[in-house]
Amino acid sequence: MKHHRLLSVLLTATLTLSAQAQNTEPKVAYLFTYFTGNAPEQEQICYALSDDGYNYTPLNYGAPVIKSDTIALTGCVRDPHILRGEDGNTFYMVVTDMKSSLGWSSNRGMVLMKSTDLIHWTHSTVHFPTKYPKTWRNVIRVWAPETIYDNQAKRYMVFYSLRTDDPNSFDRIYYSYVNDDFTDLIGEPQYLFDNGAATIDGDIVFNPADQLYHLFYKSESGRGIYQATAKQLTAERGQRNGSRWIKIDGHVDQTKEAVEGVGVCQSIDGKSWIVMYDCYGNGHYQFCKSPDLKTFEVVQNTKTEGMFTPRHGTIIPITQAEKDRLLKEYGNYKQPILPGFHADPEVLYSHLTKKYYIYSTTDGYPGWGGYKFNVFSSSDLINWKDEGTMLDVKSDQVAWARGNAWAPAIEEVKQKDGSYKYYFYFSADAGRRKEIGVAIADNPVGPFVDFGKPIISDLPEGVRGGQQIDVDVFTDPKSGKHYIYWGNGYMAGAELNADMTSLKPGTTVVLTPKGGTLQTYAYREAPYVFYRKGTYYFLWSVDDTGSPNYHVCYGTSKSPLGPIEVAKEPIILQQVPENKIYGTAHNSILQIPGKDEWYIVYHRINKNYIERSMSPGTHREVCIDKLTFAKDGTIIPVHR
Repeated sequence: MKHHRLLSVLLTATLTLSAQAQNTEPKVAYLFTYFTGNAPEQEQICYALSDDGYNYTPLNYGAPVIKSDTIALTGCVRDPHILRGEDGNTFYMVVTDMKSSLGWSSNRGMVLMKSTDLIHWTHSTVHFPTKYPKTWRNVIRVWAPETIYDNQAKRYMVFYSLRTDDPNSFDRIYYSYVNDDFTDLIGEPQYLFDNGAATIDGDIVFNPADQLYHLFYKSESGRGIYQATAKQLTAERGQRNGSRWIKIDGHVDQTKEAVEGVGVCQSIDGKSWIVMYDCYGNGHYQFCKSPDLKTFEVVQNTKTEGMFTPRHGTIIPITQAEKDRLLKEYGNYKQPILPGFHADPEVLYSHLTKKYYIYSTTDGYPGWGGYKFNVFSSSDLINWKDEGTMLDVKSDQVAWARGNAWAPAIEEVKQKDGSYKYYFYFSADAGRRKEIGVAIADNPVGPFVDFGKPIISDLPEGVRGGQQIDVDVFTDPKSGKHYIYWGNGYMAGAELNADMTSLKPGTTVVLTPKGGTLQTYAYREAPYVFYRKGTYYFLWSVDDTGSPNYHVCYGTSKSPLGPIEVAKEPIILQQVPENKIYGTAHNSILQIPGKDEWYIVYHRINKNYIERSMSPGTHREVCIDKLTFAKDGTIIPVHR
C-alpha cells in the first residue's frame, strides 16, 4: 500500500509540475481581441498582435477572424473578453450578443466560447429571458461579460452588467459560475457590485503584490473609469452581497474624454500593468502603464483608422508558438506579392502540380506596351518564384500579334486520359484593334503554343464601342460547360465549344450591368465569374486603371450567362488613401481546393506613382487578400 501511495504522490507531483510548466511557458507577445464599430459588419471579433503591449498590428488585414452570424443569436457581437485557462492551454472568450442597430437596450444574452488553439472555437449562447423566465424575462441589457477563475469555488466565473425595463432600475454588475464544458451558466445571476448609478464594463484582475482583486468599471455617474478592491471575489456566507468591495477614490482614466471598455493585463515581465480603454468618441485608444494599479501614466494614444479601428477589447500574453500559429493562419501578406510592376493578375491552382500560379500583364512600359507574359509559382501563396516568360506576343510565337500583351486568363482542363491541358487566353494588338487569342500547354508554366489566330476579333452585336480585352474563362461546376467573358466598355459572355478555342454560335450575350456611376458600380472592364453555393458571382472594375478610384464591384446571377443583379452594396474592393492604397481593381478569385476559403488577387497603383505626371496606370503591383462572405452569401468588403 505504501508503494501505491508513493506512486500516487509522485504522479500527482509530476502532473502538477507539468501543469506549472505549461503555465510558465515564456510569453513573447500580446493578442488583442476587439470589435470595430456599430455597423453589423463591424460587430465582429478581430485580432491584433503586439510585441510590447502598446503598439498593435491587426491580423487578417483587420477583417474578422470569427463571423458573428455563426455564433450569435443576433448575428452580431461586441466587447470580446479573452482569458487563458488555468491549464495554460485552453482559452475562454465571452462576448455581448448584440446588434446595436436595433438599439442600446436590445440585447438579451451572451456567447460563451472555448478554444485550444485561438483559431477554432466552440460556442454556445445564453439567452436570459429563456433561461431565467421568472426573474429576468424583462432584461434589456446583458452587457460586456468577462471571465475570471475563482480559486475558492474552483470554477470559472462570468461577470456582466444587467438591467431590466423597470424605469427605476440601472445597470449593475452580476456574476454566474460556468459549467465544466463552458457552455452554460449555473444557477441564478448573483449581485456583485454597483457604484450607485449605471455600472458597466467591469474588468477584474488579481494583483499578487497586494493580494487584492481589482475591479475596474465604467460609472455613468461621473463619466469615467473607476476602481474597487476586495480580498475575495464573492461574499462570505452571511455577508451582504457586494459589501466586501471597497471603492477607490479618483479616476483611473487619464483623459477628460468619454471612455469605456477598460481592459487590464499584467505585462509579460511581471513588473507593471497595461491599462487600456476605448476613447470611443474621439477616434483613438488610450494605453496606460501602471506599476501598482494605483498610479497610471499614459504611454500613447493609438489612433483608430484604416484597417485598425479597435473598440472595447481585451488582451492576453501569448507564447511564441501561439504567435506563430496566429501569423500562419491570419498573418497579413507582405504586399505587393510579386516583384516589380505587374497588373491584371490571373490566379490558378493546378491539380497537376499542387501549386498556385499567377499570370499577369507585365507593367511599367509607356502606353501599356509590355509584350511578355511571365508566370509565378507558389506553394503557400506567400513566397512566389518567377518561372520566366511563358509567352512573348511580339515574337514568332504569336504571328498575328505585334505587342500590348494584356490581361490574361487561364483554365486547367482535365482530359479523358487523366492528363491536363492549359488554355491561356490573352489580348494583344493585332494591328487595327485589340483581339483575344489563346495558347495551349500541357503544364502550367509551358511551353505554350499559340492557336494561330485570334478567337475574338469583333464587337458583339449591338455594341458600338469598346475593346476586345480583359478576358476571363469559367467552368461551370454544375454543367461542366466552359464560358468566356470579355470587354472594355461593355461586358460580353459566351459558351465555349469543347475545343476551348472557339465560341459556340448563338450563345454570345451582352451582360453589361446597367446604371451606376464612377463612384459606385458603373461597368468599365475586367469581368470575372465564379460559383459558390448555388450562386454565380460576377465581378468587374469601375473607372480608369490610372485612377485612385479604380475599384471592384459585383452582382449575382442564377446562370453563367446572366442576367446580372447588381448587389445592394456592390463595392467590395476600393482605395484606402489613409493607408496609401490606391486603384485597387482588375481581380481574379481563388478558392482553396476542397474548402470554403477564398482569396482575391488584384492590382493597385504603386504609391510612388500616384501623381498623373508619373503615369499611375502603368505602374501597378499585384496584391492578395482574403475574400469573405456573410451568412446570406453577400460578399463582405475587403479590409486592408
